[in-house]
Amino acid sequence: MSLSSDQAEKNYTVFGEETEFYGVLKFTDNLEIAGTFEGTIDATGNLEFAKTAKCSVDNIKADSVVINGVVNGNIYANTSIDMQSGSKIVGDVTTKELRIDDGVDFTGKVTMLDRELNLDIFSYAASDFKNVLMSASDDNAEE
Repeated sequence: MSLSSDQAEKNYTVFGEETEFYGVLKFTDNLEIAGTFEGTIDATGNLEFAKTAKCSVDNIKADSVVINGVVNGNIYANTSIDMQSGSKIVGDVTTKELRIDDGVDFTGKVTMLDRELNLDIFSYAASDFKNVLMSASDDNAEE
């Protein structure tokens, strides 16, 4: 994981290739997932999925997300999402900055944020979340 100086000051945790995690994951520092993950990620830290990662999520919320592996589910990143070559993503993404390398298999919708939304994505049903995001995005466009 390439870290900025602010990110490098935080703890760095790795869920190795042999790790399987099912449930709700919350963290505030840096996390790399190289194994299997199923569930929900609600974090204020930085998240990276290694090439060996296989993740199926309801929602991911983190400061920044870097994807090298396979991720199925919606991703919300306050700062940035980086889809690196060879990764496969199925789901909608919402962020301020988005980078998609050549060789990425991405299926989903992109919503770009102009500013941070004061929105708790886990307080809405999945069917309502899209409408809430669209409404908040429309409010941003009018400003």
